Amino acid sequence: MTSAVGRDRTRGVETLSLDSAATRNALSAALVGELAAALTECGEDPGVRAVVLTHTGTTFCAGADLRDPPHPDALVALLRQIVELPKPVVARITGHVRAGGLGLLAACDITAAAGTADFAFTEVRIGVAPAVISLTVLPRADPRVLARHYLTGERFDAAEAVRAGLLTAAGDDVDAVLAPVLDGLRRSSPEGLAETKRLLTAKVLETFDREAAGLTALSARLFSSDQAREGMTAFLERRDAAWVL
Repeated sequence: MTSAVGRDRTRGVETLSLDSAATRNALSAALVGELAAALTECGEDPGVRAVVLTHTGTTFCAGADLRDPPHPDALVALLRQIVELPKPVVARITGHVRAGGLGLLAACDITAAAGTADFAFTEVRIGVAPAVISLTVLPRADPRVLARHYLTGERFDAAEAVRAGLLTAAGDDVDAVLAPVLDGLRRSSPEGLAETKRLLTAKVLETFDREAAGLTALSARLFSSDQAREGMTAFLERRDAAWVL
């Protein structure tokens, strides 16, 4: 069976690459399970100082796989796992990020993208809402900037993502942007990193404790609605949904 997550290690930094080109790295049940297993191994391995989450192809993540979506509980567990991992998780983006992919991005501790990357919260356009991913997005992003993109589903660029607080930094060469970051992580003690990350993520985890059950139920309800069925069918058929004016 072909792996959906590539792995490589250089000087204590484990790179996990979403590698499912046929689905534009959409979050299928299989990909979510494989990524969770890889993260568990990284968390338990004393040889891993930090994790880089990146992708092959032109898309970091297209959101939920509409043909094989993960259960909302599984996505909640994956996002929480990234937040709770005792190693820093760094997102490296060079392509498109959509919907649930932005939840993954926001779960990471440090995020960088190439200037050509683009982003969109497309849930409203298929009849649902960015429910589960709000667990990581809402605590970390500017609410005024976010409101526009949550409500319209517009595509926005890396500079706007930095302004919104979704990206730490962006530049023409994402690896040049990340070079001093990874150097700093390699120079930091494992215990120091783990405890500092715990300080930084405390409020995000409070959001999980308070909101996860309700947002999971909301996601399940919306995905089973008539509007979602129409929106997803329209998306797969490459046509406007019935409600488009």
